[in-house]
Amino acid sequence: MTGAAHHLAPLLEQFLGGRLPVRLRAWDGSAAGPEDAPVVVLRSRRALRRLLWQPGELGLAQAYIAGEIDIEGDLADGLRTVWRAVRERGLHAPRPSAADLARAAGTALRLGAVGPRPPAPGTPAGLSGSLHSKARDRAAISHHYDLSNDFYRLLLDETMAYSCGYWTSEDPEYGPADAQRDKLELICRKLGLGPGMRLLDIGCGWGSLTLHAAQEHKVRVTAVTLSREQRDHVREEIRARGLEEFAEVELRDYRDLAGGGYDAVSTIEMGEHVGDAEYPHFARTLHLMLRPGGRALVQQMSRGANAPGGGAFIETYIAPDMHMRPLGGTLSLLEGAGLEVRNVEALREHYVRTIGAWHRTLEERWPEFLSLVGPQTARVWRLYLVGAALAFEERRMGVDQILAVRPSPEGVSELPATPRAWYPGGDGP
Repeated sequence: MTGAAHHLAPLLEQFLGGRLPVRLRAWDGSAAGPEDAPVVVLRSRRALRRLLWQPGELGLAQAYIAGEIDIEGDLADGLRTVWRAVRERGLHAPRPSAADLARAAGTALRLGAVGPRPPAPGTPAGLSGSLHSKARDRAAISHHYDLSNDFYRLLLDETMAYSCGYWTSEDPEYGPADAQRDKLELICRKLGLGPGMRLLDIGCGWGSLTLHAAQEHKVRVTAVTLSREQRDHVREEIRARGLEEFAEVELRDYRDLAGGGYDAVSTIEMGEHVGDAEYPHFARTLHLMLRPGGRALVQQMSRGANAPGGGAFIETYIAPDMHMRPLGGTLSLLEGAGLEVRNVEALREHYVRTIGAWHRTLEERWPEFLSLVGPQTARVWRLYLVGAALAFEERRMGVDQILAVRPSPEGVSELPATPRAWYPGGDGP
């Protein structure tokens, strides 16, 4: 019982604050921990060295990205087991004492894991400048969304919608593209779109809503994004579909929008990138862009009050400077800007299915992703998708469609008396 795993297990249990929820297998073949638990494999001493330099979530994520740590079998099952143990056993790492740290350093020294700090794997964001300055926001958006259009074409379905779908059927033939089209149509119905109306799509992504509204409802759409890759894709699609009369796309910050008088404004999972201090201005922009009686549809993720961001891994590798808040906080900010919130629809379970579809594509086409972006970026996305699906599954995150209106000075909302017209197939209230 002198292998690396036997030295590490009691040390990890001390820092974890309870019994190991996983079985640990070390680089020398030794193993410790419950035999019926998911197996975490430490492939080299380098993993331990990385965790000494960067303890916590980010160090574990970086070790996984670098291939120094793995989970045998299904990654989601392994992470789900850990989260369940944390929740059910109330595991909470105590603050280590000087003696604890000295003991950990001694164990690392005996195992040959002491050395210089390993470089961060993959491509961390590495942003600079003032938080949520225009330049920094452009860099943050570019880090995630400009990875390449080829990557997102491989990951997403033909709609190129990179947001929560709306799953209206259990038919085996019903797939992710159907759920996305149903989501786009639901948004158009909630906004009451019709021929000749004007829609402003803020944070348009790869143009799924812009193109759907223009093509199916003959709406005149102005789409804005901070991503050059997205702008170029939407422009190509507008030309290819002959929609120049109905749609245009601009590379523009929402803070630079001018004019107004739009019949509708949409912002689909863009508000998470705005920032906490800047959200009141963002909400006022939604109000300002609308004519009296115009509607705003905000689809946005939420998180508990004690974890407003995406966590160290997400903020370092996926969506830097992201900020989420509880749903009620967003509703208050929208109301504070003069908008009247008229409908909120929770889509949390829909996101579990949506992300699950993306993850299946990633695994099924793994060799193509490796060829396109390399193993470390591919592992970043595997960890991201698995972790995100679990966060929605376990209600640590939510996502909602919020419909608001800018009422006229007399209080006229121009909304129908009931939402029945939004769900003609009986898919909702």
